[in-house]
Amino acid sequence: MLDGPRLAPRSGGPATSLVVLLHGYGADGRDLIDLGDYWAPLLPGAAFVAPHAPEPLAVAPVGRQWFGYVARDDRERWAGVQSAHGALDSFLDAELARLNLPGSRLALVGFSQGTMMALHTGLRRQMAPAGIVGFSGIHVLPPARALAAFDAGIVARPPVLLIHGDLDQVVPPVALPRAVESLQGRGIAVRAHLSSGLAHGIDGTGLALAGSFLSEVLA
Repeated sequence: MLDGPRLAPRSGGPATSLVVLLHGYGADGRDLIDLGDYWAPLLPGAAFVAPHAPEPLAVAPVGRQWFGYVARDDRERWAGVQSAHGALDSFLDAELARLNLPGSRLALVGFSQGTMMALHTGLRRQMAPAGIVGFSGIHVLPPARALAAFDAGIVARPPVLLIHGDLDQVVPPVALPRAVESLQGRGIAVRAHLSSGLAHGIDGTGLALAGSFLSEVLA
């Protein structure tokens, strides 16, 4: 079972929404949990949780991974999001039940590999999340022969905000327009922002855009 750091609602009352923060390859939940403090003034009723990915990092003694990297290609990423989907989906169910919230009060925020997971799992939830934010990520697609089954698996179409740095050398910036095209082609409303001068990370503009988006979809 996944677990990680949590922040209670700033309001001091019961949670009215849940924001789940999904870290990137080689980090863990502590890497993103502080985003909850940043956005809490905009989302005083939100609980935040940043689960540690299910696997220890294969190439170092510290850090976690949603799935391992060797080739860093489309086939590997597709197998990876599938393998980690069940654990994340079950964690989301458990957190919502713990807070007595419906799935419609859930928002997912991912960074890099965490964005891949947020998009893959978020679009397969039986009750659509309120929204998904993805920083520096990819919408992972299957091999062409599996596209029909892939599309059939998309049962939720929440609004999505994607943010990427134009100097990203880890996940190339071209991943942003590709993800927009892929998602819009599947009936999903997408907003996108390319951050000037940003490498593989999150800047102040991205934080502000994401905060406004979350406060809108969780209003």
